[in-house]
Amino acid sequence: MRRLENKIAVVTGAGRGIGRSIAIRFAQEGAGVVVADLDAPSAARTTAEIEASGGRARAHAVDVGDQAQVEELMASTVRDGARIDVLVNVAGVGLTKLILNTTLAQWEHVLRVNLTGCFLCSQAAARVMTAQGCGKIINIASLSGQRGGTGRAAYGASKAGVTMLTKVMAVEMAPYGITVNEIAPGPVNTEMTAVTHDEATRNAYHRLIPMGRYAERDEIAAAAVFLASSEADFVNGHTLNVDGGFAAAGLIFDLKE
Repeated sequence: MRRLENKIAVVTGAGRGIGRSIAIRFAQEGAGVVVADLDAPSAARTTAEIEASGGRARAHAVDVGDQAQVEELMASTVRDGARIDVLVNVAGVGLTKLILNTTLAQWEHVLRVNLTGCFLCSQAAARVMTAQGCGKIINIASLSGQRGGTGRAAYGASKAGVTMLTKVMAVEMAPYGITVNEIAPGPVNTEMTAVTHDEATRNAYHRLIPMGRYAERDEIAAAAVFLASSEADFVNGHTLNVDGGFAAAGLIFDLKE
């Protein structure tokens, strides 16, 4: 039996990248997926791809930083499917800029999408989940929220906030039968990193990651399927690093004896 058979899942940022891969994998595992994204055409393309493979999906355009739009996303999901079993907060924006050069507008935009968006979506979905007595919330955090990195002031702060929000929600939601966990990827091969990560950035990551490569999007999606499934029913408040050993590594060199 497929691991998410007959579940209803909302995946934000599902128009491309990690979100798209999670939405497709969830549909393959039997879930009906609400493909939510700010970019309506991208959401429609992901939805069409799922439906072409025999899956169930519906596209929904949403700005996760807008409370009214988020509440309508969750309300429309309940109207269509009567429940929300899983929420995956993927929607996010990146910024690599030295703190001395980061503008207030840039800072506030990154936090609004990455952290406030996660809060608004989680809060709205949790209100549905508390009424039904169960649910799973999965946040996409980042290793940048655990370690200091050049140019990661706004992005790292937003993802560190997601990590603490995950822990607090896990504590508060547990009595209602809701688990809250997060995935913290290292660098991932996506459309965004293909453009924003130059050769110097990639070489730096390759030196620091014991497995010597970037993750593929499907590897993040596989972790999300596990956390959304019954196999993870007693996993709560956990950060699952999917990073090739990046967070665990210290000094790496060839030792010849």
